[in-house]
Order: sequence, then structure tokens, then C-alpha cells
Amino acid sequence: MAVVELIVTATKLAGVLVSLTFAANAFSFSRFRKKSLRPFHSPIDENADELALFNVNSSDGEPEFFFGLATAPAHVEDKLNDAWLQFAEEKLCDETESAQQPADALLASGAGDGGSQPALPTEAKDRPKKKKSYKLEIYIREERLRFWSDPDTELKLAKNTGVTVFRMGVDWTRIMPKEPTGELNEAVNFAALERYKWIINRVRSYGMKVMLTLFHHSLPPWAGEYGGWKLEKTVDYFMHFTRLVVDSVSDVVDYWVTFNEPHVFCMLTYCAGAWPGGNPDMLEVATSALPSGVFNQTMDWIAIAHSKAYDYIHENSKLSKPLVGVAHHVSFMRPYGLFDVAAVTLANSMTLYPFMDSISEKMDYIGLNYYGQEVVCGAGLKLVEMDEYSESGRGVYPDGLFRMLLQFHERYKHLNIPFIITENGVSDETDIIRRPYILEHLLAIYGAMIMGIPIIGYLFWTISDNWEWADGYGPKFGLVAVDRANNLARVPRPSYHLFSKVATTGIVSRQDREKAWRELRRAAKGKKTRPFYRAMDKHGLMYAGGLDEPVWRPYADRDWRFGHYEMEGLQDPLSRFLRFICRPLKLRRKSELEDDDVELALLPLGSTA
Repeated sequence: MAVVELIVTATKLAGVLVSLTFAANAFSFSRFRKKSLRPFHSPIDENADELALFNVNSSDGEPEFFFGLATAPAHVEDKLNDAWLQFAEEKLCDETESAQQPADALLASGAGDGGSQPALPTEAKDRPKKKKSYKLEIYIREERLRFWSDPDTELKLAKNTGVTVFRMGVDWTRIMPKEPTGELNEAVNFAALERYKWIINRVRSYGMKVMLTLFHHSLPPWAGEYGGWKLEKTVDYFMHFTRLVVDSVSDVVDYWVTFNEPHVFCMLTYCAGAWPGGNPDMLEVATSALPSGVFNQTMDWIAIAHSKAYDYIHENSKLSKPLVGVAHHVSFMRPYGLFDVAAVTLANSMTLYPFMDSISEKMDYIGLNYYGQEVVCGAGLKLVEMDEYSESGRGVYPDGLFRMLLQFHERYKHLNIPFIITENGVSDETDIIRRPYILEHLLAIYGAMIMGIPIIGYLFWTISDNWEWADGYGPKFGLVAVDRANNLARVPRPSYHLFSKVATTGIVSRQDREKAWRELRRAAKGKKTRPFYRAMDKHGLMYAGGLDEPVWRPYADRDWRFGHYEMEGLQDPLSRFLRFICRPLKLRRKSELEDDDVELALLPLGSTA
């Protein structure tokens, strides 16, 4: 009897624990849904001929809105022996094709479009024989876009779109090819500094203002050797570099980006070891997310470096009012199942606000890079078959940009500074997704502006197809295709002309929107396919890293227009069962709402009705 009583007691205790766990997760999801998944009605008048009208000139005295195009040195500069090229050469010589592992949700929150993450290490006995990476071999063999030797090709394409701002960067390695341990002048390539100044002046000669990025994911190899941003001396070296650049070109730069997506760089370099310059050991990887771990350690030094650079630019700029900020990466993350809320909460807690909070007094604008959404399942990322995706695995979700703008505005409105969308784009070789993608994200921005959020600019990533970090040359982000078999000849896509029309007039028209969606719907209904550079397991979890050769995925037959995306409920078996049981009540409630013609108010996320 004692044994039976013990079993009954243990069963009851297990039941209580399961119930408490379920209740805690249900409560967490309820809070998350209220803050981040509240349905809203689009503030856009969809019956108007002009759905959005951005003020692209200030003749009427209203605040001016600018359109721009963005790029970076590692993507487009030829004759650049940077850390990425050296990294590719080293990996090519000693690459193991590890067993594929699901992409990590936390690291994905810090990755650009789809994220480049390492496969988790396998046991030695399970490792296949070494095999050269086709992707890395292509990177070494192929030539970048010659922006260093021939910037005019890209600049003419940019100018002809009608944009007024061109975002580019200066590469730290090119300016400072060796560690400045002694006399500073001995470590500086002054000829390269003059060349950058010439290129910046070429940008201005085309009638475009310059947004200049100082650090865009490229740590000098010599800094990577000693630990890079894990050490304080990197702040001093970065300030040497910053002073050189500011003293040389501050009279011709209107906007400054000190750091591009710093938490992306720190996660993938120092926590995952997927990018050059990190080389984390097992202890650093295991403790990276702790308060005293390598992630916060490196982010703290970068925050200090940004603050110092901000002060120096303002104290020494030859222009009266330069705007200085960072380009902060955000993605909209949501849980797949009830027990995935914790992973989403952890990722957001580390990546959304802490860095921006730490530099909030040293920003003239809030720069956001937004590409799409991630659906978290366990410790990985789930591919939802109903959703549309970019070639590199980012879920297309324009509503997420609107939600992020509302959240960030609510948190930082006391600063009274504007927003700039410093990057937004999609990898889509077919160009069928890109056209509605551009229009819907612009409508999301315009909707946020209607809500009173000050947004002064939008920069699209990017002009021409180029190299996409560890994903190589596979994903195609450009408004312009590049024929690598024909001396890098440029072929403008239809989206180039659509973007040009919007950038020139400031108008997103109903006609253009309907045309873009008509073509996408035709492709979806016709079961057409397009390239996709992410592999999945049988459960739909996306593997880390990109594919050398794409698989082919059909277009999603789904309405993801701004304000029209219908968010599914949780997809775990228990949530689906409960939703099935409650469906009759939900349909009845929906019918009552329609009969009463109830209009839901658009509220900032996190507010209560």
C-alpha cells in the first residue's frame, strides 16, 4: 500500500508541476500577445489613389523625407584584403562539412536577412571527411563590385533612382592595415584615406548626400588576433581610426553611422565564432549570454567607443549639424508554440533595447535595420509553410516594421529625435516578391508617421547583387542584377524602376500596389518556384548557415500586405486542440462584432484598451 500511495502522491505532484508550468507559460504568452500581437487596423486609406505621399522636398516648409540606397565596403569594394577574405581562405583550407544543425533562435535574433550561423560542432567520430566549401571557393575566386576602383558604375545607378542619400562605409583595415603599436602614422594608409575622400566627393557630385558608416562588421585581422572588442585597447584604436576619418571628410558627410548592427557582430563573432575575429573557446560560448559573458563585455566596449566617436564628430565636424547614430538591427520574433515564449523573451531582452539604452544620450537619430520576422520553435527557427520567405530564410512581414517603430517610439519618445530606416530589403532573384515588399514596408512606415512617429528617411538594401557575408553570392538583394559571366555587367530589375518611381515622386499608388500583387498572386496560384538558400529538417526547422546551391520553394499564397496579415495562433498540438474546441465560440463572437460594426482602435503596442 505504501508503494501505491507513493506512486499516487508522485503522480499528483507531477500533475501540479505540469499545471503550474502550463499556467506560467500561458500567462507569459498572454502578456506577450497583449504587447506584441494585438490586432490593428491599418491607418492607410486603401481606397485612395495615393496610398502614401512622402514629402521628398521641403518647398512647403514641412519636414523633408529622404530616400536612399545602402551598401558597405566588404560587399562592394575590390582590392580589399580584409578579415572576410582571409577568413574564407583559411576556412577553405581547413573546412569540415559538419552535420547540419538547426539554427539557433538567439543568434538568429542578431542576424541580418536570415542570419549566418554556424552548425553546432559534432563529435569527432561523426564528422564526415573534409570537403571544400563551394561557397567560400566562389567568394575567393569571384571579384567584388569594383566600387573602389570604379565607383561611378554604382553611383550612376543610385543617382538615376532619384535618391538623395547614399550610404557607404570606410573600411578600417584599408585605412589602418596594421596595429598602431608605435608611431600612428606608420600604421596608416594615407593614400587610401585620400581615395575614400575622393569617392565621397564623387557621391556628392551626383547630387547625393553621404551617410558614412565607420564599422560595418569588418574588424581588422590584427585586432582579431588579440581579441578585438573584448579588450579596451580596441576602443583606443577605433578612436585613432575615427579621428583620421572625421578630420579628413567631415566637411562632406551629413549623416554618420558609428556602428552597424553591433549586437549582430558580437553574437556571430564572439558568441558563435561564425564570423572572423572571434575564435571563442568553449567557456566563452557556454557563458556568452550571462551578464558577465563575452556578449555584454564586447557590447559595453562598443557602447563606449560609440560615445567617444559621437563626441568627437560633434566637436570637430566642419558641418554645423551632423547627425550621428547607429544602425540597430531589429527583427519581429514570435513563438511557434506555448513553450517558446521564453526563448523569444530572452532573445528580445538581449538584442532589442539594452545597447540603445546605453547610448540613448549620444544619438541624433534612431537608425533601424529591419528585414522581417522569425518564428521560434524550441531553440531553433521554424519555417512556417504558409508564410512568404526571402531567399535567405527571413519571413516577410511588413506589419513587423510598423510594430517595431511603435515599440521603439514608445520607449524613446522622450529623446525627441527622429527615426531613419537605415536598411530594409529582401533577397529575391526573381524580383516578384521584392516589388510588393518595397511598397508594403513603405506603407508600414507611412502608417507609423500617421500615428505621429517622426521618421525622416528610408534606405533600401541594396543597389546591385553582391556578397552576403557567410551566405556568399547566393542570395540576391539587389535592385540590379549582376552578370558575373559578362564582366560584372548590370541589369536593372523591374523593382529598380518601381523604386525609382517612388523615390522620385514620394508616392505609393494603389495602382502600383495592385500591379505588384497581381504578379505575385499569379506566380503563387501557378505554383511557380524560386530559389531558397536554407535547408530544413523534417520538422521544418531551418538549418544553420546557407546552402551552396539553392532548393526551390513555391511562392506562398498568402496576403501579407501591410495591415492584412492575419496572425495564426500558437501551433503546438495542445494550443491547436484548444483552438479547435473553442472555435464555435470564436465564430459566434466574430459574428456579433460584425453585426455591431465595432471598429477597433489602433493602439500602441503594450497599451491597454
